[in-house]
Amino acid sequence: MKMVKKYAGVMLCAAVSLSLAACGPQESSSEKTSSKGSELVVWEDKEKSIGIKDAVAEFEKEHDVKVKVVEKPYAQQIEDLRMDGPAGTGPDVLTMPGDQIGTAVTEGLIKELKVEKDVQSLYTDASIQSQMVDQKLYGLPKAVETTVLFYNKDLISEDELPQTLEEWYDYSKKTADGSKFGFLALFDQIYYAQSVMGGYGGYIFGKDKDGNDDPSDLGINNEGAVKGAELIQKFYQDGLFPAGIVGEQGINVLESLFTEGKAAAIISGPWNVEAFSKAGIDYGITKLPKLENGKNMSSFIGVKSYNVSAFSKHAELAQELAVFLANEKNSKKRYEQTKEVPAVQSLASDTAIMKSEAARAVTEQSRFSEQTPNIPEMNEIWTPADSALQTIATGKADPKKALDQAAETAKGQMKAKHSGT
Repeated sequence: MKMVKKYAGVMLCAAVSLSLAACGPQESSSEKTSSKGSELVVWEDKEKSIGIKDAVAEFEKEHDVKVKVVEKPYAQQIEDLRMDGPAGTGPDVLTMPGDQIGTAVTEGLIKELKVEKDVQSLYTDASIQSQMVDQKLYGLPKAVETTVLFYNKDLISEDELPQTLEEWYDYSKKTADGSKFGFLALFDQIYYAQSVMGGYGGYIFGKDKDGNDDPSDLGINNEGAVKGAELIQKFYQDGLFPAGIVGEQGINVLESLFTEGKAAAIISGPWNVEAFSKAGIDYGITKLPKLENGKNMSSFIGVKSYNVSAFSKHAELAQELAVFLANEKNSKKRYEQTKEVPAVQSLASDTAIMKSEAARAVTEQSRFSEQTPNIPEMNEIWTPADSALQTIATGKADPKKALDQAAETAKGQMKAKHSGT
């Protein structure tokens, strides 16, 4: 799944959220009946069900139940649950991006999980924290991903790789000619641009005294964010990025340029490993470069999780299944089939996994990464920030003015939609 498409769904307003939460199903003693003969429905990500095939068969045999697996784009599953859950046609277990957890909890769409601490401790801190809302657990991590640098070995060797983003700018100045390019990135989108802005001190939300995201402290237009945006603008203004990588089709243009051998390096993610391999590109993968201030480019950590629908008629059994699918043994099996980096701490040093260049790059870049905010207010950041960055990329606005406007718009939307939540 391409990360850039994760946030396209339009979230419902606070009023609808509250009404959904109010009318969500309540657990009753009648649910605690024998699971024998029951059927569970799992919504798995597209083309990823192969990763849990054996685990599902084992669970069915152990519990004498039937598990039906349905593939759906995982970023879309919460949107579908809003309709299918109340209608009784939704899943018992679903998978979703960590940044949607807060919204799902606010709307009453997923259940709190009552999981022992020893189970929670299996996972990396960042991945398990992505599933927490108000110190309560709502999911178990199954995979982590973050952006990394892909480079074409036929165009540039590992020894030649620039070590900083500014050096990549210099490299691109020498190599870009309008049809071929040096370094490319989708810097007109905050998901990617935060790697630069964050490295200079920009941030989405500050933290409160308990370490939670504080929506009253917005950092998308602070001094560091503006400095990062000014550097981003140079790549576009100086013709180092083609005009085609701005806007909705940008991701397709960027990936095509790389697979056609017309870009030496791009920022993308492990979701493209298979596609680039099929394209026959001899590529390498490494962490993102540093900035001139000595800090490494940051990135958002994306966490995929298994969550239990609030509408499940077999919530306890569904939780057992989520725990089983996400345990160490099945996480490793899932990696072997899907190549998605597992969130289990012990597997970060597993030699069978770490022999993968992609897994090593994701693990290393994760050291410099930040958790994608999972509070509902994050929904009001994506569009204003992306709009501002696109005006910056096309030279239609000064970086500071554009980011100030984005911050003002985001604050207005947060006040209108979330002040009562």
